Amino acid sequence: MQKRHIAIAPILLALGLIAFKYFTAEKVVNPETGKEARVALSKEEESVLGLQSYKEVLSKSKVVEEGAEVDQVRRVARRLAAATGEGGKGFKWEVSVVDSKEVNAFCLPGGKIVVYTGILPVTKTDAGLAAVMGHEMAHATAHHGAQRLFQDDIYQTAMNGAQQSIADLDPEKQRAVMAALGAGAKFGVILPFSRDHETEADEMGILYMARAGYDPRESVKFWERMEKMSGGQPPEFSSTHPSHGTRIARLKKFMPKAMEAYEKSDKQASNDSN
Repeated sequence: MQKRHIAIAPILLALGLIAFKYFTAEKVVNPETGKEARVALSKEEESVLGLQSYKEVLSKSKVVEEGAEVDQVRRVARRLAAATGEGGKGFKWEVSVVDSKEVNAFCLPGGKIVVYTGILPVTKTDAGLAAVMGHEMAHATAHHGAQRLFQDDIYQTAMNGAQQSIADLDPEKQRAVMAALGAGAKFGVILPFSRDHETEADEMGILYMARAGYDPRESVKFWERMEKMSGGQPPEFSSTHPSHGTRIARLKKFMPKAMEAYEKSDKQASNDSN
């Protein structure tokens, strides 16, 4: 009986391809943290995709064109956009309000923001809304989407190399090996990477809201309200997001820096929100 084995050549080829992709990838530098990251898309490509997705979302949604909720969202977006500084340079900010019970908001690459009316009862004030929108806008200015696409590309290249290297094993062993590799990558790399992005967006977001004149301590109050209404979360290690408790603890730890920025800001924004 012929002995089946693991081939080394496909693994070496995959490693070489990964190295090539890594060293030739575009890089971005986060002006808030100074961190350098590899991305799969240029800023121009991001903006194009962001605009396409924004139009697609709005075409399938009930957009609210006027009213107190729209005025509030636009007011907060305007102040936050001005506070993004170098990170938001070149962004063409747009914001829309969608009539939906969904408790959600997001910002697409290039600065296209969507806020669902379902989240407004939880944000309560301009400052609470600024906590949410600042976080979402930070995902865009930090180019987190393009970073994840780059990571996904590297992951797929590695997995393809691994799969080819064990092609000579029997199917059952192949499935076991690939399942183990996939689980290791998911829980050891992909999910922690996503949670790191969430923490980075939290910290950048409260800096944005503080510079815009919104009391950053309101971010903690917002997440405490979210924690109360969530009814429990999956274990953090298996989630793309930190638990509400972890998020709140990290926000409190970062708060002195945000408060320093708040003390230097025009606090009229917070006064207007009360």
